[in-house]
Amino acid sequence: MQRTANPSTAVRFRPGPPIKDFNIMSKFPCIVGASDFPLQDRGKAKEGNTELTIQRYCAQKALEQAGLNFSDVNGIAVAGMWGVPGPGIMQPNVLTEYLGIKNPRWLEGTNIGGSTFLLHVNHACQAIEAGICDTVLILYGSMQKSKMLRSLGNRLAIYSNQFEVVAGLPLPVGAYAMAAQRHMHTFGSTKETLAEIAVATRAWATMNSNAAFQDPLTMEEAMSSRIITSPLHRSDCCLVTDGGGALVLTSHEKSKNLKTNPIYIRGYGETNSHSSINYMPNLERLEIAEFSSSNAYKMSKLSPKNMDLTMIYDSFTITVLLTLEAIGACGPGEGKDFVKDGNIAPGGSFPLNTNGGGLSYCHPGMYGIFTIIEATQQLWGLCGERQLDDPQNAICHGTGGVLSSASTLILSKEKN
Repeated sequence: MQRTANPSTAVRFRPGPPIKDFNIMSKFPCIVGASDFPLQDRGKAKEGNTELTIQRYCAQKALEQAGLNFSDVNGIAVAGMWGVPGPGIMQPNVLTEYLGIKNPRWLEGTNIGGSTFLLHVNHACQAIEAGICDTVLILYGSMQKSKMLRSLGNRLAIYSNQFEVVAGLPLPVGAYAMAAQRHMHTFGSTKETLAEIAVATRAWATMNSNAAFQDPLTMEEAMSSRIITSPLHRSDCCLVTDGGGALVLTSHEKSKNLKTNPIYIRGYGETNSHSSINYMPNLERLEIAEFSSSNAYKMSKLSPKNMDLTMIYDSFTITVLLTLEAIGACGPGEGKDFVKDGNIAPGGSFPLNTNGGGLSYCHPGMYGIFTIIEATQQLWGLCGERQLDDPQNAICHGTGGVLSSASTLILSKEKN
């Protein structure tokens, strides 16, 4: 016999309007708000903050910039390393509760390392295009410097890691050092090549009041900094800081009534190839970035020569070198000449990581969201002393794990 609930005791859930009640979404998802978190004392959050307060601050700022409220949000994406084990393994649940977002229609909690938030933008675009939701909040927050939580080297030697951790490979820096050694062997890049990247990135950071390191860095200082894992010096390695950020995405149709000019996501791509560095198919070429950027360019109908700004996840200087070659800024093996003579520094012909990057601005553990935040601020003309001259298009690229995953975005002021 079929059983029915007693009306007096049944849980009553009031669903939102069915998806068909939404207006047909524009095919042009866009970013309408972006914010990072203010830091002090070389990359620390002010005392009394938590990962949650950092994300709430950034969310409020990004929504206010767009002219929206938390009540407008019907999609949420969040990832990070906090609260694990514990509530941090289900971060969308925690942030939905903490921020008071009612009945979100779309949730995303995928974590593929530092490229995660570009992947979240990719997936949010697909959700908006499909009409599943129309306003998505993407969040990240970390207290890794204040809480001294950077302990990746202590990971257990299980699964594929058992073949490298037990041999003494320091992670993640050792994996990137292997790639650097291979690139040097194959293409003739040098420690000076990597130092050029560190010096140029610091030059941009001197114009960012929120950067952890704002003092100029010379080639001599970079080359003489302590070796961490040969051939990588301290200046070749990302910072360890607190920090956080937020992005607000919506549809072109909804953006017409908001405060900011929309930044359109013209193209995106994503892929991965391995978890452990000893399974990377080709140490001297970042083939995953070649794949993801190729897809993004095709979707956008733009090419590398159309990019006015390039924002690359710079976990290490070798990551930048490999990525520049992979996304078509130069050819394989040509990076060593491309970064010479201040070409990527302020005043050079190729603006790269204009906020100071993970090498000098901040690196809370997963940096990818900051590539997008800086790109939007540049396209909106809000970067003060480091502002570029009327950029129209930007490429953002994130790398996660140990050169394991790749996500690429093409952003533009124009829909097409």
